Amino acid sequence: MPTTPQPPSPTTASVGSYQLALQQLVDSALPTGAFAHSLGFETYLDRGLVFDEESFGVWLGAFVSQALTYSDGLAIRFLYEDVGLGELDALLSASLLPRQVREASFKMGSRLLEIGAEVFPSPALEIYRDLVTTGRAAGHQPLAFAVVARSLGVPQQEALAAYLFATATSLTQNAVRAIPLGQNAGQRVLRKAHDDVAAAINSIARLTPDDFGAVSPGLEISQMRHERQRARMFMS
Repeated sequence: MPTTPQPPSPTTASVGSYQLALQQLVDSALPTGAFAHSLGFETYLDRGLVFDEESFGVWLGAFVSQALTYSDGLAIRFLYEDVGLGELDALLSASLLPRQVREASFKMGSRLLEIGAEVFPSPALEIYRDLVTTGRAAGHQPLAFAVVARSLGVPQQEALAAYLFATATSLTQNAVRAIPLGQNAGQRVLRKAHDDVAAAINSIARLTPDDFGAVSPGLEISQMRHERQRARMFMS
């Protein structure tokens, strides 16, 4: 008696060889310590400049279009274009002037390297870990992410979109707690951030090495002031 053919069992390959891994890599539950950092918005909160959904959305848009575009995002693009890890690591260390933000990049990068070595090992990741272990690199978060993503076969544009939006998500979750915003308000902010991320990706594609590290003075000053703020919820 003929049997009815059964559908093939679902596999990772059936949903894209890297899609599930990328979702894990940018999940807010990934224990990199992102929940402990505001990357400067807490100073704006303390000064009364960020206080509700609209004002936080303005701040987040500026952060994505400036700080993330000219440092983290451009570093990811350059790594995909085979600029040396050591060179990019040094450029990020030099461009992140606020001490707390620089240390945040080190801390989250180190955790990402450690997690990546356990669940997404690759020769490229081992090279970066060796540079960090031997003191030849600091270990920045965007570079750790880019090394893992590229090793997984994630296309550059998708890697940029995932990283930028994951950062926006983490900051919004922290704003939901700190301002506080309602959960629905946080989702509205993230929906609006789609356009900011898309615009940032387009900008990153047009930038040159001379653009690397361009900063927004107001944001950097707020990040530096945070270190001496009297009361804080976040490390940066």
